Amino acid sequence: MLGVHVELTTAHDKPGEKPHMQDYKVDLNECGPMVLDALIKIKNEQDPTLTFRRSCREGICGSCAMNIGGRNHLACIWEIDTNLSKPTKIYPLPHMFVIKDLVPDMNNFYAQYRSIEPYLKKKNMSEADIGKATFYQSVEDRAKLDGLYECILCACCATSCPSYWWNGDKYLGPAVLLQAYRWLIDSRDDYTYERLTQFQNKWSLYRCHTIMNCTETCPKVSLYATVN
Repeated sequence: MLGVHVELTTAHDKPGEKPHMQDYKVDLNECGPMVLDALIKIKNEQDPTLTFRRSCREGICGSCAMNIGGRNHLACIWEIDTNLSKPTKIYPLPHMFVIKDLVPDMNNFYAQYRSIEPYLKKKNMSEADIGKATFYQSVEDRAKLDGLYECILCACCATSCPSYWWNGDKYLGPAVLLQAYRWLIDSRDDYTYERLTQFQNKWSLYRCHTIMNCTETCPKVSLYATVN
């Protein structure tokens, strides 16, 4: 029988209640192999108020990012620790405001993503022409994007970064900076200079201290390493 400790936090309609850990027991013989399987089983059979995000269950959408055993992971692709001598501890992503239980407030993260204008921008193109042209690029230029567009914006990296903890309102963090570079290096985009100018300050980019927690916790990097 697996012991699961989940940190539960109050909803906005009960602001006076303090966060606390809640213990659950899950029979591994009647549960799927992933942490998300256990959470779904708990919600279905023990505590319908347990709140968490989830969608694809395939490591594609990034919805179920949370802190499991002290590290940020996607619950849908992280296997349950079968060492039954200690419970599995599950928390919301660290250093974010929490809406309820395992659901962090992603508004600041998404606002930062929006600020880099993550879409193709062309000069000397009328609105009437938008959607009518195909912008080609060479095989070599396309290859430069490999490893950049795979990001699923789960925020595992940003919320594991001490620099982001300290300056999350100003420093863009690893996920958004990766996305910014993806558009900077795209040969089809005409706004390279304008994109670069938004980083000409001491906060947006230069708070990175190469701590590298981002690479350690990225589920896409971990998945790629496992497959290869």
